[in-house]
Amino acid sequence: MSNNIEDKVIVITGASSGLGEAAARHLSAEGATVVLGARRADRIQTIVKELTAKGGKALAVATDVTRYDQVKALVDAAVKTYGRIDVMINNAGLMPHSPLERLKVDEWNQMIDVNIKGVLYGIAAALPYMKQQKSGHIINVSSVAGHKVTQAGAVYAATKHAVRALSEGLRQEVKAYNIRTTVISPGAVATALPDSISEPDISQNIHRFYAANAIPADSFARTVAFAISQPEDVDINEILFRPTRQEL
Repeated sequence: MSNNIEDKVIVITGASSGLGEAAARHLSAEGATVVLGARRADRIQTIVKELTAKGGKALAVATDVTRYDQVKALVDAAVKTYGRIDVMINNAGLMPHSPLERLKVDEWNQMIDVNIKGVLYGIAAALPYMKQQKSGHIINVSSVAGHKVTQAGAVYAATKHAVRALSEGLRQEVKAYNIRTTVISPGAVATALPDSISEPDISQNIHRFYAANAIPADSFARTVAFAISQPEDVDINEILFRPTRQEL
């Protein structure tokens, strides 16, 4: 019985670590061809070597998601190499929490560039190919913060609420092209995401919260696989998941 993942060409941003790396490894093990985009070229090259050594098909393309030309080059490389793109996973994200009164304007801009524009650029790069194919699946990564706002997390939550809004708008617009859309909102998952917090007091609190609650990144990978593996006439539009012990 087909898992509806095998032989699909799947592009993943933010694939050098955390959620993206876990998804790449899991989907490759399920038989997908994975195309990895991230700024750390050496890291994604290492992952590709490991996957191909196990018999998988994988490609690494250095990508800064704040640059539309680089995101387009990532998707173009996937299509040029493998002939199509079946799934686009817009995963790259940053979470430098801070209270608004501390005026971390550069960090606000960085989150907007990566968390919102990065998703838009991924959509823009993949959508023309998927429209032409009359098939495809776009998966955008939001967060529990896309559903709940917390102190020191206002800007991050705003960007993740935006991802959900963009995903719903996209869902409504692509029905004519047989394209599926999913937005995934993880809770505390063990990644380096809290390391982007520059404020010592906030960082300490978030790291303590993650230490007490976070679950492995493979939980995200299995959620992605669930959405992709459904029959093509089933469109899983939104998934919110948390560690069982997480109250927030």
